[in-house]
Amino acid sequence: MQMLDDGNQLIFEGADWDYDKIKRAYDAIERIAFDEMGLDIYPNQIEVITAEQMLDAYSSIGMPLMYKHWSFGKHFAQDETLYRKGLRGLAYEIVINSSPCISYIMEENSMTMQTLVIAHAAFGHNHFFKNNNLFRQWTDAKGILDYLEFAKTFILKCEERYGHQAVERTLDAAHALMSHGVHRYPRKQPLDLREEQRREDERQEYNRKMYNDLWRTVPTKPGVKESVSAVESRKALLALPEENILYFLEKKAPRLHQWQREILRIVRRVAQYFYPQKQTKLMNEGCATYTHYYIMNRLHQKGLMSDGALLEFLHSHTSVVFQPNFDDPRFSGINPYAIGFAMMQDIERIATEPTDEDREWFPDYAGNGDAMGTLREAWANFRDESFVLQYLSPALMRKMRMFEVRNDASEPEMLVEAIHNERGYRKVRKALARQYDIGYLEPDIQILDVDLAGDRKLILQHRVINRVLLDESDARAVLRHIANLWGYEVMLVEVDATTEAVLKEHTVSASSLLLS
Repeated sequence: MQMLDDGNQLIFEGADWDYDKIKRAYDAIERIAFDEMGLDIYPNQIEVITAEQMLDAYSSIGMPLMYKHWSFGKHFAQDETLYRKGLRGLAYEIVINSSPCISYIMEENSMTMQTLVIAHAAFGHNHFFKNNNLFRQWTDAKGILDYLEFAKTFILKCEERYGHQAVERTLDAAHALMSHGVHRYPRKQPLDLREEQRREDERQEYNRKMYNDLWRTVPTKPGVKESVSAVESRKALLALPEENILYFLEKKAPRLHQWQREILRIVRRVAQYFYPQKQTKLMNEGCATYTHYYIMNRLHQKGLMSDGALLEFLHSHTSVVFQPNFDDPRFSGINPYAIGFAMMQDIERIATEPTDEDREWFPDYAGNGDAMGTLREAWANFRDESFVLQYLSPALMRKMRMFEVRNDASEPEMLVEAIHNERGYRKVRKALARQYDIGYLEPDIQILDVDLAGDRKLILQHRVINRVLLDESDARAVLRHIANLWGYEVMLVEVDATTEAVLKEHTVSASSLLLS
């Protein structure tokens, strides 16, 4: 082991890694993360895996325990083919929001890269998972692994008892609705996934003793009209409108078996678990990238890492945060690693070396001298949209040469609405924040009503923003899944969010396959 002039030893030499080196690297990283950055993390569990195991983790959305479904095998085959042909690389790591926080690192990585990904995943992502308000509110890190074990076992038992095809059809329908199976607003109580198995047993016992009187007593002949008060009472009873389509079907679909309802619940829980990650991609990767950049540089400054290792790290880091220009053939949008890391560095600069412009725009923290405290507060209390609105500075907009373009399908040419100057800063910032707004990016589809007095047709509404209608074929395919779960005809009405005018209607009938 090489001894440096200041008495410190390198934690590793050369490219080859072993578990002793990884342990020394982890200990050195931990001291910097805790003592200098003030990070707060879940206990870590680091596992070294092969390329094939990484591909397998890709296919099962990164989870160590997952039920079986044909789509996972399809993704594995696609990813493996691209990887074997050299058309695609693999991630250096996968990290799981659980307690303990599980980080997978590739055995093909060099020791420098193992050090980097431990800093990035086991400390950067881990801190963000534990402290960000969205994750604290919507996910159960301590219970998720137990719940996935329960889910895997439950679905295997269903396949044995009801047949592989019947379970697969239910999972297909649930997966098609996964993005519309989340609650977007706070619940009264935090989710406790450890209790799900006990509660599922209680639900089955309850349903054996009870039945839903609502579905027994209503008439089903067409042409029967309900009074206005009856309609309002029925909507109140069914808690309509409802944006969580999977939740409504799980609770109210009249022809589903209990095991099918439980499968919908499982898919809905998984979707809810991943929901915060959709809203914090920029911040999560920015936090992890800033963390690994700080730690790796501090390891070198403290004489624990060689110049060669630093250069190897910088080569990888600059590739990750590279942002092509808009007219570059490689441009495919704004790189979340690039803008996330740039914003974290910019916050550090404003907190320690602010300009007059910074003091005007960010009086709350400009020059406070506490860069890490400011960053930790941002990581805890914001999601991507609000983070951009709150922290994107004019200096960074100029540095990244941001501008806003209006692309209206009804106009023959695109128009540059705002550029990175005094008049355009706020418009550019607002336009960029909108790109991270889930409510704007995903269609607003809600269950509006159900004709219980007639043919039990389920009526959904899509509130259209900027005249962007749903793709016809995709909409009908997903509606078919909804109809199969519901058991009766389903109609989707697309209305203009501003004028309430009806733009399009889709109607799909149920198939008997799912309920057989």
